[in-house]
Amino acid sequence: MYYGGYYGAFWDPTYILVVIGMIICLLASARVKSTYAKFDKVRSHAGITAAEAAERILHGAGIYDVEIRHISGDLTDNYDPRSRVLNLSDATFRSTSVAAIGVAAHECGHAIQDAESYAPLKIRGAIVPVVNFGANISWPLILIGIILGGSHTLIMLGVLLFSLTVIFQLVTLPVEFNASSRALKILGNSHILYDDEISGARKVLTAAALTYVAAAASSILQLLRLLLLFGGRRDD
Repeated sequence: MYYGGYYGAFWDPTYILVVIGMIICLLASARVKSTYAKFDKVRSHAGITAAEAAERILHGAGIYDVEIRHISGDLTDNYDPRSRVLNLSDATFRSTSVAAIGVAAHECGHAIQDAESYAPLKIRGAIVPVVNFGANISWPLILIGIILGGSHTLIMLGVLLFSLTVIFQLVTLPVEFNASSRALKILGNSHILYDDEISGARKVLTAAALTYVAAAASSILQLLRLLLLFGGRRDD
């Protein structure tokens, strides 16, 4: 039985959805890099580094058991709730720029979410193992299903596992938006940044948030493509 074949699975009119997703992600990535570069040139009036700002924010929130570490890379900043470590990248750690402080404050937002048991963050953390499993096995299952002559059961199982990635991306959105909202509020209330500097930090964090929106959109488009290719098929 012809089941779309390798041609139908990997190059067909629906592939435009993948291309659109890639373009969206590239544009979002370019936007965050250019926005960060712009406000990385703007030094904060307070003159403190992003690492110092992060420490001040965490202590102000009553959090003293989160370690702030310097890691390599640019914009690889993250908060690890398992080890309770806030990692600041080369571009951020020692920088006194509005952009760097904004990013550090965003990661502090995640630490505060963790301390307050913010539900979306907990849900995201809980589904990580399942999502990782699904991401690793979804495409092999789809490929095996195609090679075996179009096994609808295997293919749709692969598609179902891939959909877990979409769910993860969607759960991530409120986590990231909330962290940025917390960061901007704290930066203003604590006077770490002046009002005119808050505007720059907001632009940086908004651009960063768009990368998560782009990732979610790309995953949804890929899932839509798989459903268009295989959703109406049935095993003989």
